[in-house]
Amino acid sequence: MATKLNVRVNRKKPESMTRQIREQLNTLIDAGALAAGTLLPSERELANTLDVARNVVRGAYEQLMEAGKLVSEGRKGRSVSGSGRRSTTKKRSSKTSKGSKARKK
Repeated sequence: MATKLNVRVNRKKPESMTRQIREQLNTLIDAGALAAGTLLPSERELANTLDVARNVVRGAYEQLMEAGKLVSEGRKGRSVSGSGRRSTTKKRSSKTSKGSKARKK
């Protein structure tokens, strides 16, 4: 089950709502209020709670993923990264050479 977050959005602030959400989540992660492995609410759930568009929450989550603070757990959702750092693993290329696959007889 996802953790209930203490995140607020102020529509009168000059900062975008995406930035407000990202900075509050970042602060909670850095302060240890969200421990590594903590499952965050879905985009839809948090957007409904904050009464904002889902894309606003998606943007904040994606920016935190790029910063290495969050990791995707597939259909399970997003959780707080263990290291808080950007992943250094390289994506495998989808291109393969013709001779690399052996045929079965």
